Amino acid sequence: MQMVIQAGAHFTDEAQLFSLLQANTQIMADNHTAFWGLRPFRKIFRPALKPSADRPSHQDTLAQFQNLFPKGQQIDRAILSSALYLGERSSIIMDGQFYARAGQRMAYLDQLFGESTVELFIGLRNPGSFIPNVLMLLSAHEREHILATTDLSCLSWLAMIEDIRDLAPDVKITLWSNEDFPLICGDILRTLAGMPDDTPIEEEFTLLSSLVSDVGKRELADVIEQQSVPNDPILRGKLGQIFQQHALTDAIEEELELPGWNEDIVAAFTELYEQDLARLQTMPDIRFLKP
Repeated sequence: MQMVIQAGAHFTDEAQLFSLLQANTQIMADNHTAFWGLRPFRKIFRPALKPSADRPSHQDTLAQFQNLFPKGQQIDRAILSSALYLGERSSIIMDGQFYARAGQRMAYLDQLFGESTVELFIGLRNPGSFIPNVLMLLSAHEREHILATTDLSCLSWLAMIEDIRDLAPDVKITLWSNEDFPLICGDILRTLAGMPDDTPIEEEFTLLSSLVSDVGKRELADVIEQQSVPNDPILRGKLGQIFQQHALTDAIEEELELPGWNEDIVAAFTELYEQDLARLQTMPDIRFLKP
């Protein structure tokens, strides 16, 4: 059995990825792959991940999970999809880093699924927009505590990834930049499901089409109609060019509501984020998906 944790992160295109998984349920079933969303986390894994002595035993947790499997269907690969596997809302920014408990949680899940290969999939987002979204999600008291105790300029994804690598070294990590998601969502799904790179899937270009003008939609339709295989580099180059030329500003830009958070701060974080992405792409034990 291959266990796959699709763990967000929060404020990425996690919901769109889950919708894509739902649209391709049958294709994945034919590939002996099943997936579940938030419910197993709430019912089974949240109690198991609590740092307490009264957490359920491994046997009880696994028995509950196995009861979810469809009867009479061979499942070789199981996908659990929720950003909460990385951490609850209150721990997204904690102890001076993103998802300070992610490494501990992945170590526990790796131990729990000890007879299976465990893979972790995470979409990363520019901290320049991720941080204000997280802070505005929290209560005023929680937000004030973080602002008073945390050097936000030091927050990056590297610390989280390094924690996971240190505490759960056997977990295989796949990453991507959420800013690339509309162009590579099909590749992400195929990789999640362990399907061949050229497997056609349903609604692969639906999100991309929704983000461009009517002219862009027509150009996309023409290019997609002529495609040979889904992961053709030439096709991806054409799709990227159309997206760059015809993207709807209102669809891809958002207002950041955190008082005092301005374009200069976002630009500074963007530079650091790009450096972190470049470094992550050089790590030999990390798979990084990109257009």
